[in-house]
Amino acid sequence: MLDMTIAGLRQQYLGEKLTPLELIEQLLPRLEAEDSHHIWIHRLDADTLRGYARALADRRAEELPLYGIPFAIKDNIDLAGVPTTAACPEFAYTPAESAHVVQKLIEAGAIPLGKTNLDQFATGLNGTRSPYGACRNSFNPDYISGGSSSGSSVAVALGLASFSLGTDTAGSGRVPASFNNLVGHKPTCGALSTRGVVPACRSLDQVSIFALTANDVETVLAVAADYDAADPYARPLAAYGFDFGRAASFRFGVPREQDLAFFDNPDTPVLFRQAVERLQALGGTPVEFDLQPFLETARLLYDGPWVAERYQAIHSFIEAQPEVVFPPTREITLKGKLPSAADAFAGQYRLKELGQVCGRVWQEVDFLVTPTAGTIYTVAEMQADPIRLNSNLGYYTNFMNLLDLAATAVPTGYMSNGLPFGVTLVAQAHQDAPLLHLSARMQQLLGGKVGATDIPLPEQPAQNLLPAGQLRVAVVGAHLSGLPLNSQLTSRKGRLVAATKTAPLYRFYALSDGKRPGLIRVEQGGVSVDCEVWELPASEFGSFVAGIPAPLGIGQVELADGSRVCGFICEPIGVEGARDISEYGGWRAWLAARDL
Repeated sequence: MLDMTIAGLRQQYLGEKLTPLELIEQLLPRLEAEDSHHIWIHRLDADTLRGYARALADRRAEELPLYGIPFAIKDNIDLAGVPTTAACPEFAYTPAESAHVVQKLIEAGAIPLGKTNLDQFATGLNGTRSPYGACRNSFNPDYISGGSSSGSSVAVALGLASFSLGTDTAGSGRVPASFNNLVGHKPTCGALSTRGVVPACRSLDQVSIFALTANDVETVLAVAADYDAADPYARPLAAYGFDFGRAASFRFGVPREQDLAFFDNPDTPVLFRQAVERLQALGGTPVEFDLQPFLETARLLYDGPWVAERYQAIHSFIEAQPEVVFPPTREITLKGKLPSAADAFAGQYRLKELGQVCGRVWQEVDFLVTPTAGTIYTVAEMQADPIRLNSNLGYYTNFMNLLDLAATAVPTGYMSNGLPFGVTLVAQAHQDAPLLHLSARMQQLLGGKVGATDIPLPEQPAQNLLPAGQLRVAVVGAHLSGLPLNSQLTSRKGRLVAATKTAPLYRFYALSDGKRPGLIRVEQGGVSVDCEVWELPASEFGSFVAGIPAPLGIGQVELADGSRVCGFICEPIGVEGARDISEYGGWRAWLAARDL
């Protein structure tokens, strides 16, 4: 099978071993085969797909970040000239324009393959509530795919598309990722435009991304996160600051044992513990936190006034044709007629109170980890008990958008029945890149295959496609951790990224005042010097540099791995009368020897 990761296809294109038209010709037999998983509501015909591919003939892969990359679109998101059904044929309309996010992806070179199946009106987390058939799990068709972005997840898992768009109001962009061995990212609220998306709860709806790897998700997000001034709920994706995803150490929240729910699944508690251990192996320190206020927040979504938004979204249609709406969807939606305006305000007040309580956790940790879903069900089980079992699937997901959080579902192993299991990393708004960077590291540590394919997980090299708003500085002296001037970094929200060494290109001196070292680059006879790399907001960097007295300053320091960062250097005149302490290999070692 062809490697359908974005990175894999780009390698083929850049090496001129494949063209977009050749890719489409390879995909067509698989796309036109019997859709036994009930993935598609509308597939683009062969001539249309060839037309998209031929439109790239005069472009180069280097010019477009998604050149020739095939993707699928959940059928509550508009693609120009193709009906949007929201999994209800009687509701269907044909848009003249594509949704803003779809148009941006096409402009970046991506090729839309078609519209995918979903839980009707994006109401559900299981994938069975569709007149186009219950979408089937990519590993075992007896099991649910997860929803509501069901077809979008299965299309990617089976290697039919490199990535797909879903939507996520209550978990629809994460639960299907967990059930199909994918990375599913629910971005910061407003980062992806929802103009051209059929609303479920308009104030909470987010467009989500499914892909085979975390790096691929970041590639798509960097294109899709284009601020849309015409969307009243849009906001620019801000700089993310400290990148805990790449840090040598970080702190993460783990729910208390009494708050975890696995719904009688014997495998998932063990898999979750293994995921926590994997985070520890990457440098993390677990911190127990109280999940209860998050769960109370989650209950506001369906048991509170927000259900009125689902009714508002389709009230004219459901009142006119209630019989064509799936019974569970109809039952949930019509509940939205009951809350009053007073109830809506009371709900807002309670959400603010809970937000304050939940927000305290960020004083202790960089992110949270939870199971994405505690268990999985067969299609038959779900259809026999659709409301209760669906509610179980949302136990860990329903609070996210109410609390304005970003979240990434990442694969973490397999149950004894061969079905995948995943966890979700949760962080404050605008922390999308750190979440994806850490997810990439978790994937690499786990290894294995991508999606439901036989393609081995490729290496995921570090990439920085989203704005960080941070600068890194290498320190070699009194600014090191625990030393007198370290507070000049920590008071500016500086965070330690790594303890490392410089390249062997420097001589190291104790300056004449005895309090500071000097680092001088030399042509010959250089040594490696112990250093720490710290990261601090760009807005704080100027004041930090302004406080550095001569003969020291900030220049470029080359590290042992060949990378360069800003760092402390010394003017040559500063080492006159200084003592060469290069043999000690670092300031701490010199201080220890001096004090003997």
